[in-house]
Amino acid sequence: MLLTRGEVLGHKKYGEHYHSLTIVAPEVGEQVQPGQFINVLCGEGSAHILRRPFSVYRVHKRGGWASTIEIVFDIRGAGTEYLAHLRPHMMVDLVGPLGRGFALPKGRAHCLLVGGGIGAAPLFFLADDLRNDGHRVDVILGARSNRMLLNPIEVRRLASVARVVTEDGSTGEQGRVTDVLEETIERCETEIIYTCGPHPMLEAVTKIGVNRKLPVQVAVEELMACGYGVCMTCVMPLKVKKKAGAGKSRARGARTSVNADGSQADAEDEVTYARSCTEGPVFNGASVIWNGHEEPVAPDQAELSPTGLAVAHGGFEDSADEHPPPGN
Repeated sequence: MLLTRGEVLGHKKYGEHYHSLTIVAPEVGEQVQPGQFINVLCGEGSAHILRRPFSVYRVHKRGGWASTIEIVFDIRGAGTEYLAHLRPHMMVDLVGPLGRGFALPKGRAHCLLVGGGIGAAPLFFLADDLRNDGHRVDVILGARSNRMLLNPIEVRRLASVARVVTEDGSTGEQGRVTDVLEETIERCETEIIYTCGPHPMLEAVTKIGVNRKLPVQVAVEELMACGYGVCMTCVMPLKVKKKAGAGKSRARGARTSVNADGSQADAEDEVTYARSCTEGPVFNGASVIWNGHEEPVAPDQAELSPTGLAVAHGGFEDSADEHPPPGN
């Protein structure tokens, strides 16, 4: 993690809705992995004390754009309004890379990337790395309308199979990403799914993926006040197996399974809270308790990991050991 000042090299728009900033930040660009994020100071004064988190959209390591990182955003408030007015040669104060990124397969794999709206941003960086490592990349890109799609033309260049879906049918197929997900998995012989977007979409994608015994890595979009794991505003509830050898005492949030006859089962599960800014933003989708539901979408596969798809870098969480409860 580095605190640095980067020079704005370029500012452009993708369509009518999204802004892009390319920033010269070689120290960050050399270290950042797909799925990680940076925290950007968006102005001066008391209204801009908290930095804003942004996923890294692309990293340029060669050519005239070498040692640069690119972020994309839409205007949602004073902070992003400030960024939208930055121009080349202006300076940006940022911290990064932050968080835990995607785990990449070590052996050749068929990878399906599923993105929704602006949430698809980190999947472009991921697609670049996967392709460079020799993996097959297929993409489903979805949004409410064509105005909300992020760079669908580039998706078609990156992917072996690209499906573009809008809810109003203004571009591509009409519907949601989940409407074409199972067909795409079959067609592309998918071995692992990466997804980023709104929580309802992540939950639905995870359910379909784990029902097919596929590992699903989700990058969550959570409000983050600090970005360093201190404030606890971005915690995600996870259900995991109780740590082996933890003794008979029940850990915080633990729930004991009950058999059909009312007797206590031997196994115990733990509900633990992981900070999206440090233990995330990438999680094992099968272990996430979405939207306050008491169970993850696939409790019998809460420890599902890319077995046989050993990771080259990054970590893929599937145990409580790496996710202490808040305050620990």
